[in-house]
Amino acid sequence: MMTDNNIYPIFDRMLSRQDKEELLGQHSMMIWFTGLSGSGKSTIAIALERELHKRGLLCRILDGDNIRSGINNNLGFTEADRVENIRRIAEVSKLFIDTGIITIAAFISPNNDIREMAANIIGQENFLEVYVSTPLAECERRDVKGLYAKARRGEIQNFTGISAPFEAPAHPALTLDTSVLSLEESVNKLLDLVLSKIQIKK
Repeated sequence: MMTDNNIYPIFDRMLSRQDKEELLGQHSMMIWFTGLSGSGKSTIAIALERELHKRGLLCRILDGDNIRSGINNNLGFTEADRVENIRRIAEVSKLFIDTGIITIAAFISPNNDIREMAANIIGQENFLEVYVSTPLAECERRDVKGLYAKARRGEIQNFTGISAPFEAPAHPALTLDTSVLSLEESVNKLLDLVLSKIQIKK
């Protein structure tokens, strides 16, 4: 089939997602962590990946550091760039999910519209939203990367939580506050949520 812009889709000739999932012995899914910088998103994502790996499940983590140093290294932090950042992440994630890979994303993704866009690209049925709800005061106390201090001094513009807003998810699949939950407790809650969805019953 030919389209007006000279793109020739080959999807009908490619192996299906089901073929890939059967090969890997798992159901693919997006586990999307949202929350403020320093809330613990990447730490939890890494720990979750390790636990799933122990169970023989193949995962791929996408986070701000590995995306903005590569595919999105030409984007800044304007509102338009933030939207494009998430759009590209969602499109890449969809490719991983279509390949049968459990995909774990850790991005601030600061409002419901931007997360809804990602869910629609990936597929609502494949999208689990996890809100890491650690309070701003705790995130700023940790200031893991020194970003809050720079934002307070005006050296970073449009910094979420300081000079740009964060909109909490209305109906996340799970909420984790790392100021009261340990890393182990957070991961155990995630495992309770996802294992039945991603493991193929034998």
